Amino acid sequence: MNSRHQHIIQLVNERGHVSVSELAQVTGVSEVTVRQDLNVLEREHFLRRVHGSAVALESDDVSARMRTRYPVKKKLAEFAATLVNEGEAVFIEGGSTNALLARELAGRNNITIITVSHYIAHLLRDTDCEVIILGGLYQKSSESVVGPLTRYCIQHLNFHKAFIGVDGWHPDAGFTGRDMLRCDVVDAVIAKNTHTIALTDSSKFGQLHPYSLAPGNTFNQIVTDSGLAVHYRERLAEQPTRLDIVEIPESD
Repeated sequence: MNSRHQHIIQLVNERGHVSVSELAQVTGVSEVTVRQDLNVLEREHFLRRVHGSAVALESDDVSARMRTRYPVKKKLAEFAATLVNEGEAVFIEGGSTNALLARELAGRNNITIITVSHYIAHLLRDTDCEVIILGGLYQKSSESVVGPLTRYCIQHLNFHKAFIGVDGWHPDAGFTGRDMLRCDVVDAVIAKNTHTIALTDSSKFGQLHPYSLAPGNTFNQIVTDSGLAVHYRERLAEQPTRLDIVEIPESD
């Protein structure tokens, strides 16, 4: 995948819908070239083509999402891994950046990773760390478990930190998600009063989805990248939440 393809994917995912003519202007190539790019990216399931435009996929496929903004998510995962101390048990909820975090932690033989994600558990199958995967209703699209059994498991397990992936953040609504059952899992984690960390790239800020995450509560810490807009940083600074900004070189 070349840098132009990555730029197109990022724009489409951030805006949801971008015209061919605008993509041509932004990338500095002809509309014919953009259409060829979109054909390639649609075949590889990064986006969907409609007449005259490209549309973001509302997909829970972790592998596909991991390839979007990969260099940024990799640096976020590397930073998040430094927050985990030796001997700790950590809950890793799911999502592409959290999957990369699991990879970063995989070589440590004295930590325990607790997850609802079968995708993450599969990544860790040949590694040194201990892995606990929770029970529940298996969502095939996200490869995660949800529902009352998952909530019960969370209530009866203890962990030092919890890393949560989010779908969006809006100044008026806080953190939000696209899936009601996955949001319920997050609510169960936050209700335990453990140290919760929202691990997400800056493209999610400004997006609004139907379901609020832990209304009335808040994350203890937010880890995102330096692409976060200044006005969002100012709003987040007003909250009793630690905000860590991971600097990303412009080439990434």
